[in-house]
Amino acid sequence: MDKKEISKAIEKTVLKMAIEPNNTENYHELAKYYAMDNQYEKVISVYESLLEIDPKDIQTLLNLGSIWFYSKEYKKALKYFNQAMLVNPSNYLVYYNMANTYAEMKNFAKALHYYNRTLDFNSEDPEIYNAIALLYHDFEDYVEAKAYYEKSLSLDKNNLTALIDLGNVCFKLYDHKSALEYYFRVFELAPENKTVALCIANTLAICKEKEKCYEYFEKALKLSGDNYKAYICYAIAKSDFKDYDDAVELYKKAIEINGKEANAYILLGNLYSNIKKFDEAIEQYKQALRINKLDPSIYVLIANVYYMNNEVERAITSYRSAVNMRPENDEYKLVFIQVLEDYINETRKGDLLESA
Repeated sequence: MDKKEISKAIEKTVLKMAIEPNNTENYHELAKYYAMDNQYEKVISVYESLLEIDPKDIQTLLNLGSIWFYSKEYKKALKYFNQAMLVNPSNYLVYYNMANTYAEMKNFAKALHYYNRTLDFNSEDPEIYNAIALLYHDFEDYVEAKAYYEKSLSLDKNNLTALIDLGNVCFKLYDHKSALEYYFRVFELAPENKTVALCIANTLAICKEKEKCYEYFEKALKLSGDNYKAYICYAIAKSDFKDYDDAVELYKKAIEINGKEANAYILLGNLYSNIKKFDEAIEQYKQALRINKLDPSIYVLIANVYYMNNEVERAITSYRSAVNMRPENDEYKLVFIQVLEDYINETRKGDLLESA
């Protein structure tokens, strides 16, 4: 429906409500049309009016909870989910939504409790196991996450969410061989998935399989979607394999795509620094500073390059800038103090030699 059709449907439904003010189906219909028109404040208002007629309308309670959930108003979401639980304590969707809300609130114990309650009523839905796995994943318990993703796959062997995330978990557990197996299964099922092509390429790079790695980066670049990240990941791999000229060109392509992001400039600066092209490194870091003027880590990178190039006074100035911006950062202060003390000692030593 286009906007004009939605407006007509809304008018028609409002008239129906005037004739049958206690017919809750009309409220659901009106809320649906407002949602189609992205008028969520009106959706909330309609649902709240409906609850005055029927406070036990569980679909309305779930919908209101979901609206507040996606608005990141988690306490308001829980209010409606709790009401829904009182209305129907056997509805697994109530517990599932409560679990998701507590997961977003980073309350692991309550999220896990409500996911387990969900399983009491529905133990055959792979998405519930995926959600539990993601909870463990977010709290960096990768072994438990792996077990739940595997359970999901036992129910649906082609579940893309479980396959992708299981690959990611294996990657984090340094089981790169298994990670590749899962990524390849995903790519067979979804050969247009750019993200998975990049995951394969990055994992192959870590496994030092240079030619295959490059092959999948090339595949990823040909798939639809933003190539900014693809060029950066490809450049990192090229750099790791010491194909520095290619890496430089790939970083430049990323910058052409999005010159307003500092990341590519910083990474290119790091590459130049590693191959001792100090002037080029400084130029890239300065470009990054034009974007993120208040990022002290860039001043530290600049200082490091000056120091490696024996421009100690300039290095001290840049380290001082970083410390002034983040005086609470002990690492910055320790480096600054050490470089300053070394410089002072060297200067004094030189003065003593001259006077001797």
